[in-house]
Amino acid sequence: MLNSSHKIGTITPGSPAEKAGLVPGDIITKINNVELVDIFDYHYYSDDANITVELLHEDGTTTETLVEKEEGEDLGVIFCNGLMDDYKSCSNKCAFCFIDQMPPGMRETLYFKDDDTRLSFLQGNYVTLTNMKMADLDRIIAYKLGPINISVHATNPELRVKLLHNRFAGDILEKIRKLYEAEIPMNAQVVSCPGLNDGAELDRTIGDLLQFAPVMSSMSVVPVGVTKFRDGLYPLRTYTAEEAGKVIDQIERWQQVAMEKIGNHFVQASDEWYILAGRPLPEADRYDGFIQLENGVGMLRLLHEEVLDALEDIKKPLFMKKRKVTIATGKLAAPFMKKLADIITEKFNKVTVEVIPIVNNFFGEEITVSGLITGQDLIEQLKDKDLGDNLLLSCTMLRAQEEVFLDDITLSELKSTLQVKVRIVQSDGHDFVHAIIGR
Repeated sequence: MLNSSHKIGTITPGSPAEKAGLVPGDIITKINNVELVDIFDYHYYSDDANITVELLHEDGTTTETLVEKEEGEDLGVIFCNGLMDDYKSCSNKCAFCFIDQMPPGMRETLYFKDDDTRLSFLQGNYVTLTNMKMADLDRIIAYKLGPINISVHATNPELRVKLLHNRFAGDILEKIRKLYEAEIPMNAQVVSCPGLNDGAELDRTIGDLLQFAPVMSSMSVVPVGVTKFRDGLYPLRTYTAEEAGKVIDQIERWQQVAMEKIGNHFVQASDEWYILAGRPLPEADRYDGFIQLENGVGMLRLLHEEVLDALEDIKKPLFMKKRKVTIATGKLAAPFMKKLADIITEKFNKVTVEVIPIVNNFFGEEITVSGLITGQDLIEQLKDKDLGDNLLLSCTMLRAQEEVFLDDITLSELKSTLQVKVRIVQSDGHDFVHAIIGR
């Protein structure tokens, strides 16, 4: 029976694989006589120069092929299955899991909980390590993989077992120490829940993880997100503005400790804390190179810096038509986006910008981020409004590489219903400026 997980999907033109005669549909079973398990094995063994590849063809025959290549040169194979193996689902039942808070009736893929460590290396996903045994860590160490992004949440073993609802979750420090001693680069994440892993427990977690710096490069703290679909789940609430301020103070105290100890800030609060507390964002150099952007740490500060850079680079045209654009965004970022729009229109004064904060009726009003806005909420709250020449939407609202919102409404359907030109803005300040001024 053919192993479809190892089947070649495409071959890069001009690559060593193409020159050696490998074709889509072939299955790579061995490299240098070593049987492959997954994508880690493939990358490790295909890194050598002049490798021997065993192929299983669609007609059931097997051949061995010498592939001539330089050491470290990419073989040029893209597999049908990116992992060359089944995806590992999450074995936890986290108190704060967002997928457990999803409404029924959405597409099946949105309910899949992945906790596959391989995706941490390949795509930057955060993983809990509860699916991993010490032998799995030995493999990571042998292959010198990194960085690995770890969802820690708490280092107190009993608390972590409770948070993840997994009796095997308490050995996190033992696993991190093993990676640390092997100098495998790491990043950490904490989803902070009121009354559970904040306060003294957050101090304990930060202190425990700081001992592994600089091998552990950074740590982010993000507030829990709570939807209206929590029937039967652990009782959680969101943070108040006063509580958010206390978390910021706590993190900034630890940043001072880290600066004295290792020369960088180590632990970062996500942008949401600052907006919720009504405090200004930290300066750009406080983010240590924006390591934790994917967790919403420094994203708004970086956008602000990029907008200023873009405005310096763009010359104001002598003649410019009047123009109106509408920005639809989450309630959280709306005030900040209005400030950025005002900076842009101060230079380009023939442009009018209206920022409309979208209330998340789909998931519940306490969900305020742009990335969870649905097509139906956009349509309901923007219909019958004068949206001007363009409606600007963040790329985070759409599925990766697709023009579909979370609720399966397509971008085409949105445009048709609202009767407006829509421009999807990428997550950088230059594209934001160009979208507003119409370039």
